[in-house]
Amino acid sequence: MLNLTPRYTHTRIDELPLALQPLAAQSSTLARLYAGRGITDPSELDIGLSGLLPAEKLHGVIEAVRLLDEAIDKGQRILIVGDFDCDGATSTALMMRALTKMGAVVDFLVPDRFKYGYGLTPEIVELGIKTYQPDMIVTVDNGISSHEGVARAQADGITVIITDHHLTTKETPPAQAVVNPNQLGCGFASKALVGVGVAFYVLGRLAKLRRAEGKSTVQVSQYLDLVALGTIADVGVLDKNNRILVHHGLAAIRQGRCCLGILALLEQAGRDPKKLQAQDFGFVLGPRINAAGRMDNMRIGIECLLTEDWPTAQRLAQELEQLNRTRRQVEWEMRAQADSIVQALTETDSNDVSDDDTSDDAAIENNESDDVIVQCAPKIETINTHKRSIVLYQDDWHQGVIGIVAGRLKESHYLPSIVFAPADTQRTGEDDAIKGSARSIAGVHIRDAIEQVAERHPDLISHFGGHAMAAGLTLKRRNFDAFEAAFNDVMAQIEDEVFAEQKFSDGPLQASDFSLWFAEHLADASIWGHGFAPPIFDGVFEVLNFKILKDKHLKLSLRYPDVQYPIEAIYFNFDSSLWDYRAEHVHLLFQLDINEWNGKQSLQLMVKDLAIVKTT
Repeated sequence: MLNLTPRYTHTRIDELPLALQPLAAQSSTLARLYAGRGITDPSELDIGLSGLLPAEKLHGVIEAVRLLDEAIDKGQRILIVGDFDCDGATSTALMMRALTKMGAVVDFLVPDRFKYGYGLTPEIVELGIKTYQPDMIVTVDNGISSHEGVARAQADGITVIITDHHLTTKETPPAQAVVNPNQLGCGFASKALVGVGVAFYVLGRLAKLRRAEGKSTVQVSQYLDLVALGTIADVGVLDKNNRILVHHGLAAIRQGRCCLGILALLEQAGRDPKKLQAQDFGFVLGPRINAAGRMDNMRIGIECLLTEDWPTAQRLAQELEQLNRTRRQVEWEMRAQADSIVQALTETDSNDVSDDDTSDDAAIENNESDDVIVQCAPKIETINTHKRSIVLYQDDWHQGVIGIVAGRLKESHYLPSIVFAPADTQRTGEDDAIKGSARSIAGVHIRDAIEQVAERHPDLISHFGGHAMAAGLTLKRRNFDAFEAAFNDVMAQIEDEVFAEQKFSDGPLQASDFSLWFAEHLADASIWGHGFAPPIFDGVFEVLNFKILKDKHLKLSLRYPDVQYPIEAIYFNFDSSLWDYRAEHVHLLFQLDINEWNGKQSLQLMVKDLAIVKTT
């Protein structure tokens, strides 16, 4: 049997929170799902826009709005400086669309990650001055750590407004206004807004002010398609506030009330907008937008979200599709290399290797903390695979894809993973910069872990920033070994239990739940995602039939007690060597799905884990 952790342990209706018991009379499964996600009252599931937290609680928003209002009235030149991911792209597009409608003179600039790095750097400010001669700079999805960039802009008399959501424990830069729910001293109840959510709040408050004063304005809620896309693509925690934003953005796209670029991207992906689900923002739209920033320049992605011309939208969406295909190929090659490296190191670590065991390919040293540090010639520089982390670097890796590779390593090994690549593949000397992208597991706050390294070793890290689950950093190539050792010192202080992956289940389904109606109802019952986990169930099934498809997918036909028809299930990328063709019963961890084939719909279980039940 599978070793699963129940998300909610009670089973009787009278054990549910009192306010959820009437809902349980309609669907005990749904009531149990909500209770397992901390919902104690149905009002927490309300999705009306009136339920959004008030903008006035965002520290700095009133001053930011006053400055923007004044800039629009005076015809000042406003420059939006964004980030090169999907959140940054949607934030920039949102600012451009809304401010233009309000009558602003506005342009945008997105740093080329390969030339200028992240944030409002002095170099970006100088490029902005040279290109646009702005009176005001507004950052979106960046800037909370950009002290030098703010100083450079202000030296030329430029007003700076920072809108950001990234975490910081430092004093905020002395910009004329800073809006960030995670800045010190901000009492905004939701810390889960992503960059586009912060921009939405600033613009919504600005529109309200201008409406009250009879000035040109706009209904900012018409751009919630962009807010929903950026929120899910940036893996924003789906608290009530974010669920409201995403719900209305998703509804707008389903009804065709969205920017042409989103429709063109869905066309490229072969997806019907009317059937869009929240997870499609992260798996379908987000990667195509992100491909621009990863492989080329995010300007293509932003222009796709801004165009009002359908042929242009189609052309830009096609460019993004091609960039995404290139990204996939580069990612596949890097993942294959990373996996082989980790596998080789794991095998080496499992052998009894003495300190003087060496070869022409690698020198292996076991230090006092059982870290394994490997020097692999010719391309691999220094790689660490401690039982609590994976840290990799290679001279010819592509910095635009390191975050994805780190994420894949984290998922497959359930370890915090950091993947580095040269800032410039033409410069790989000891004093040249390398950039790292980190992805973490539950219980390891990756940004704070990196900050601990920076505090203990002030000379190691040049720049860093990020969130609990994802972060970025820059250091000199010569400091890689020292960084990985220091990082593992931090990991060594964390309790062992954190590194044992828990697989959660919402328990068994009732026989009546195995239906198309319930699967559809479940999909639309809430916005499911990060912080409001998609429903996942488990149960023991009788195996009626099985097929191995393309040597890597397991297709099952199953029987469940009191269900009068066979239930189809699919386990993608299953290790077929683990299957026993004599299996009569299986314990599955699965999600409900609707399979469409030749215009027909059928219920399908998407298997996430499987154990063969031994019968006597």
